[in-house]
Amino acid sequence: MEKRPLILITNDDGIGSKGIIHLARIAATLGDVVVVAPDAAQSGKSSAITANTPLYVNAHSPIADNIRMFSTSGTPVDCVKLAMFAVLDRRPDLLLSGINHGSNAGVNNIYSGTMGAAMEGCTIGIPSIGYSLLSHASDADFSPLTPFIADITARVLSEGLPEGICLNVNFPDGCTPLGMKVVRAARSHWTEEYATYATPHGDSFYWLTGKLHNDEPDNPETDEYWLKRQYGTIVPIRPDQSATDALGAVSSIVSKSQS
Repeated sequence: MEKRPLILITNDDGIGSKGIIHLARIAATLGDVVVVAPDAAQSGKSSAITANTPLYVNAHSPIADNIRMFSTSGTPVDCVKLAMFAVLDRRPDLLLSGINHGSNAGVNNIYSGTMGAAMEGCTIGIPSIGYSLLSHASDADFSPLTPFIADITARVLSEGLPEGICLNVNFPDGCTPLGMKVVRAARSHWTEEYATYATPHGDSFYWLTGKLHNDEPDNPETDEYWLKRQYGTIVPIRPDQSATDALGAVSSIVSKSQS
């Protein structure tokens, strides 16, 4: 009998998040699923790895016959690495990360543990997709996303992705998406990033907060534009950040400095 596709799933919200359970159940209609996720929230960890602390892998009760569950004490990228090294008995056909509780559109992509895991899969040649919903609510409603995620996942599982490319997929909250747009990430940045507080002893401390500022809100080539108009967005992401289009300019600068 031909083996069903093997789908590895992780996230940065932790093994108990509603988003990862919803994603696992969708993926289980397409193949055998192994979930390896952090044992606690690891949001904002990007591509961080654990270097000087022991890592543990714990088995959990499966949530279905073809959905095995594991947690680790590490980051999302640790989860991918440990899955490949210590959990899986064969190479996965697909890696999914999410469904993230919160946006990974615009500049958020570079901070995201969800996308850090997807990019890790991409770097080792596994077709990889990160899924996110623009809601931080722990009880967010993921049901409107089901047909879109099922369709995108099935297509990538069947056709693969271009070499060196993974997908950053975001969905608007509070509606059934009107459709999907393949676009680029909006140029954006965070402002007012920290709130300042004081301890009872008068010592200052800081708490991450901030507002995302979209530098091009009226540009229909970007994800933020379409998400505000109730469309889901698909942004192709390349983990190789080499700015090949700037090689000539940089060479010119360096050669001048050496002359």
